Amino acid sequence: MKRNISALTLLSILLMAQLAWADLTKLADNVYAYVGVTDASPAHSFAANAGIVIGRDGVLVVDTLISAKEGERFLADIRKVTTKPIKFVVNTHTHLDHALGNCVFAGVGATVISHEADRASLALQGADILKNAGAYGLTPQDMAGTEIVAPTVAFSEQMLVDLGGEDVRLIRTGPSHTAGSLVVYLPKEKLLFSGDILFTDFHPFLVDGDFNGWISTIDKLLIMDFDRVVPGHGPLSTKKDLKAMQAYLLLFDALAKDLAAKGGSPEAITAELTKALPKRSMAEWMIGYNLKARYLKQR
Repeated sequence: MKRNISALTLLSILLMAQLAWADLTKLADNVYAYVGVTDASPAHSFAANAGIVIGRDGVLVVDTLISAKEGERFLADIRKVTTKPIKFVVNTHTHLDHALGNCVFAGVGATVISHEADRASLALQGADILKNAGAYGLTPQDMAGTEIVAPTVAFSEQMLVDLGGEDVRLIRTGPSHTAGSLVVYLPKEKLLFSGDILFTDFHPFLVDGDFNGWISTIDKLLIMDFDRVVPGHGPLSTKKDLKAMQAYLLLFDALAKDLAAKGGSPEAITAELTKALPKRSMAEWMIGYNLKARYLKQR
């Protein structure tokens, strides 16, 4: 049967097709990222952001999401943007939602890079994290095909990656969200991938954080020359959001210590914290999780 498609219907189909692959937001002619992801379920990488930088010679990937399935989804989206070889993966840190997709990109020949401390952390803990994925709300189906691939290249303070006409600077100033959390800096675009040093409109995961180092790291980032930040979770951000992150850390730490010292049930303390902290639209459950894991360990 012959079907006639109206111009309006065809336009709708084309728009839907565009939306289907528009998850990667174009931030510059050669830079794309997931930003402002709203599905924060475990299987969808807890709404972690990730991105790519395209140079003349190939592609650098920033973070790889939580599983082989998520890594494959990311790779498919990348292939809608560029067919250039994927030469490098940079793990801003090696928490599972940012690094367990490494296996997909190593499988297409990418070299995986991180800071020394987080490389060691994933190599040491990765097998147990994968074995206990159910504790993070992940099912065996979610993690099917996932293998631990630790970075094979690591650095201590700074590293320059030349993609051909595009310099990518990897910078770690000190312990912060994790011992080895780093930023990916694109001087030409005045753009920063912060990893989980920054959560925007999203309650942060604080359990592994070095708060003094985190505050100091943000101070050092604020004097760098950039206009936009891709946070680890949340929408495209600016230096204003880094300042808000700093204030959140200081307030959470002071309040949690005070309330924990006074006593009371975890639920009551969490409720007090939730009332006092700045409102964020995503991951409110993280407040109680951080409290119990960091401040109420002995209870």
